[in-house]
Amino acid sequence: MTGGGRESEGGEEEVRGARRIPGPRGAADDLDLASVPLPPLPPPGGTAPDEAVPEQSQPASASGDAPETPESDAGQPEPDLGPGPAAEAWPEAEPADGHPRPAAPEWDPTAPAAEAWPDPDREPGPADGHPRPAAPEPHAPDPLVSSAPVVLPHQVLKALLGAWALSACSAEETAAVEDHLTGCAPCADEALRLRDAVGLLHTDGSLDLDPTLRTRVLDGCFGRRPARIPVPEWAAPYDAETARLDALLRDIGDSEWHAPVRLQWFEEERQVSRRTTVAGVIGHLMAVDGLLSAALGLDDPLDGGKAPLDPTERTETYWSATRRPPTRAVREPWRAQSHELIRTASFAGRNVAETSVSYGAFALPLQDAALDRAFECWVHGGDIADAVDYPYPAPSAAHLHRMIDLAARMLPAALAGRRSAGLAGPAKDLVAAGAPGRSLHLEIEGHGGGDWYIALDSPAAVGAPERAVAQVALDGVEFCRLVAGHISPVEAAAGQEGDREAIRDVLFAAASLSRL
Repeated sequence: MTGGGRESEGGEEEVRGARRIPGPRGAADDLDLASVPLPPLPPPGGTAPDEAVPEQSQPASASGDAPETPESDAGQPEPDLGPGPAAEAWPEAEPADGHPRPAAPEWDPTAPAAEAWPDPDREPGPADGHPRPAAPEPHAPDPLVSSAPVVLPHQVLKALLGAWALSACSAEETAAVEDHLTGCAPCADEALRLRDAVGLLHTDGSLDLDPTLRTRVLDGCFGRRPARIPVPEWAAPYDAETARLDALLRDIGDSEWHAPVRLQWFEEERQVSRRTTVAGVIGHLMAVDGLLSAALGLDDPLDGGKAPLDPTERTETYWSATRRPPTRAVREPWRAQSHELIRTASFAGRNVAETSVSYGAFALPLQDAALDRAFECWVHGGDIADAVDYPYPAPSAAHLHRMIDLAARMLPAALAGRRSAGLAGPAKDLVAAGAPGRSLHLEIEGHGGGDWYIALDSPAAVGAPERAVAQVALDGVEFCRLVAGHISPVEAAAGQEGDREAIRDVLFAAASLSRL
C-alpha cells in the first residue's frame, strides 16, 4: 500500500493506527519448563540487579526509521505494530518473578479438532509429548503461626488463674493453664476457689445495704478496739436511725426535697393527716429533738425557753417562723444537732439517762425519750422514702424490740387516759399498785417480736399471764405502724381471742400514742 501506509515484510496490508489481536497464549502447565533457561538469582539479602529484568524494547520498523507513536482517539500513544506473527506484534511484559514467559503453542492443522489447540486446563503428560513437570516444592510454614502448645513457666500460669476463671484468657493461654492444672494440685485448688468466687459476682440480689451492716461493722470495730467514751446503749437506736435517715437524704436530689409528704396520725377516734415536704419533715424532727437538747442544757433550735413543749405546737411554730419553704439547707443543722445530742449524752455518764424530758402533757426519762425519737425518725424516714420512691427497711431486730417495748409500757397510761375521756370501757377489777391485774396478752411475731402483758384496769397494776383475758397477735412492723397512726386499729389485728372489749380498747389506745 502506497501513500501514508507501509508494507509489512509478510506482504500483509495494515491500516495505520489499527490494533492487532494477539494470538492465543498457552498455559504455563502445557510447556516444558525444564527446557527454559532461568535467569540468575540475586544474592541472598540483596536486591536484584538491573540485568535481572530484561529490558523492554520496541521492534524496529521496516524502513529502519525511528518508530512512530501515533495517537489514538483518546489522545494516548499507541505502540507500533511491527512485522512478524500476530503473537509478537504486541510485546508482553515479563513476569514479575523474572522468568521469561514461554512462547504460545502452535496450532496443528493436521491434528483432530479436539487436539488442534491444546487444552490449557488439562494437565500435561506423556500423551501430549511433554514430560510431566515436577511437583512444586512445598512452601515453608509461616514463622508467625505455630501449632505447638504455648509453654509458660509456673509463676506465669499461676498469675493467669484469675483471668482464666473469668474466661478472659486467649485460646493458647487457656490451653496452657488447663494443661498445667492437670499436674499441679495447688493451682488446681486455687482455680476451683476462683471459679466459685466468680459465681458470686453474678448474683441477682438487691444492691441496697443491709440495715444491720452499720451495727455489725461498729460492733466489730469496738470489739477490736473499744471506744474510750462509748455511746450509751440506750442512745444506740437514735444514733442508728439518724444515720440511716441521713444516708437517705444524701442520695436524693435538690428537687426531691420539695416532694410532697403526707404525715398521718390518730386523734381520738379518727385518723388525721398533714401535707408538707421532705424538708418540712426534717424541720419537724429538728424542732421536736429540741426538747432533748433543752433537757441536756444545749441550745434549742427554737427561741430558747419561750417555745411550747407540745410536739405539735413546736412544729407549727417552726414552720410558721420559716420565711421561705425549707430546702435541703435544713439537713446540716438537723444532723449537727443529732451529733451533739449523742456526744453530750456519751460524756454525761449514766446518771443522765434518768433526766426528765417534758412533752407538755406527759414526760419521759431521757433514755425513753431518745428511744421515742429513734422511733419517730424511722417512721418519718419511711414517709420520705415513700415520697421519693426509695427503699427503706425496718430497723434492726434489737432496736425494733426496744421500740415495741416502749410502746407496750406506755399502753396502760394511754388506756387510762382514754377511759377518763369516756373513750374506753370502765375498769372491771381494780387492784393495788404493783399487784397483778386483768391483762391482755400482746403477742408480737416476726421481726423484733416477743410477748407483753398489758394491764387493763389500772396503770399501776402489773400484767400477768395468769390474769390474761384476751390475746392479740400482730407482726412487729404492723404494730409499729399502728402506734404511728399509719393504719387503723380495725385493720391491725391479725389474730384476736378473748374479751372483745379489752382488745378494742388496747388497739385504739395504741393508735392514740401517735402524734404529729
